[in-house]
Amino acid sequence: MINKNQPVLAMILKGYPRISETFISNEIRLLEKRGVKIHIISMRKPREEFTHKSISEIKAEVSYLPSTVEGCLEGLFGSTEEDASLKDPRYGKDPEFTGRIDKIWDTLRETKSQASFKHMLQAEYIVEKVLPGSDIFHIHAHFAHSPTSVARNASRLSGLPFSFTAHAKDIYTQAPSKITAKISEAKFAVTCTGYNCKYLEEIAPEGKPIHKVYHGIDLKLFTSDKPFSSKAPYEIFTVARFTPKKGLPTVFKALKKLDERGIDFSYKIVGDGDDRESTLAMVDELGLSKRVTWLGTKAHEEVLELYRKADLFALGCEIAENGDRDGIPNVLAESMAMSVPVVATTVSGIPELVEHGKTGMLVESGDYEAMADAMEKILTDQDLRHAMIPAAKAKVHEIFDNRYWINVLADVYELYGIKASA
Repeated sequence: MINKNQPVLAMILKGYPRISETFISNEIRLLEKRGVKIHIISMRKPREEFTHKSISEIKAEVSYLPSTVEGCLEGLFGSTEEDASLKDPRYGKDPEFTGRIDKIWDTLRETKSQASFKHMLQAEYIVEKVLPGSDIFHIHAHFAHSPTSVARNASRLSGLPFSFTAHAKDIYTQAPSKITAKISEAKFAVTCTGYNCKYLEEIAPEGKPIHKVYHGIDLKLFTSDKPFSSKAPYEIFTVARFTPKKGLPTVFKALKKLDERGIDFSYKIVGDGDDRESTLAMVDELGLSKRVTWLGTKAHEEVLELYRKADLFALGCEIAENGDRDGIPNVLAESMAMSVPVVATTVSGIPELVEHGKTGMLVESGDYEAMADAMEKILTDQDLRHAMIPAAKAKVHEIFDNRYWINVLADVYELYGIKASA
């Protein structure tokens, strides 16, 4: 149970709620059930028109930050002029306010970066508009890029401690020195795979703790008693954002190989993203338009039904040119828990969950011929399916139960004084 006047943990998120970040909303929901009182601070308002049902269970207060420099200036000082802070009547008279404003301007002078300037203004917005009367005593950010920048700035301006969870893109698309600097100031850091943990430990200052906490999935939600056998026409399924790191072209080319081999199948894909048009154009180029159906973005309840009908789940994860990569995509664990065998790649932390030949099939990223071979084997080898599907389900239950991992995370928080109510 959560007490009204207990200390509050602030969670800075890039956006809330977000369809693609159910692992964060599930974390918040389960922490609240554990007795942690949370205040969500979102850097932008939701882009989707609907949310998953689990969002309705979250009780946390939500504050939205202005998402632009002009919005921050207007919200803080009643003007969109960049020097509005220096004209504020408190400047020069209130030492605490003056000190914070000087830090903001020092950041702009030192970095010459509008993004860094905005993150400092957003931090000041937190200090002025969110913290007073909130009982917030610790700030935690999800993602090591801009949310952690805002959390660190808010810590510098307010004196409150901060920590962060690093995931995937946020780790590998920024210079290691920037993450090292954030780790050095943070009270602690969390990450969601062993692969990430090893990398962060290598660049962290000596003595700074990095805690591995898998996201996990709701095993009460993702459960199925569907038959292990399959027969043509086969149903192949993918849930993914249309972004280079998901390797969808590899999946499409593998599907083309199956088509050329005379294997009868249909393929459905759920998701959206900036690269949707160019990626889906491949479907026509490969002559697969009659076999492939793009379903857009779907709520969990609809995705569950698609899992129930699927014979195979495919994902072609790779390392993008900018270094972006997945950790362990939750959709792989969801599929395995739903008795849908998976074909994926050896990228990042995926082998921590998918053991080649035992709990799924793994190929090297970009190797669409090997992916086609793996797909065909899983679809047609009934003995393999009867061995692999229960082994995969057991693996998910062994290492990816979110109820277990939320307790691990809550224990990590308690190490640093972030306690649930009694």
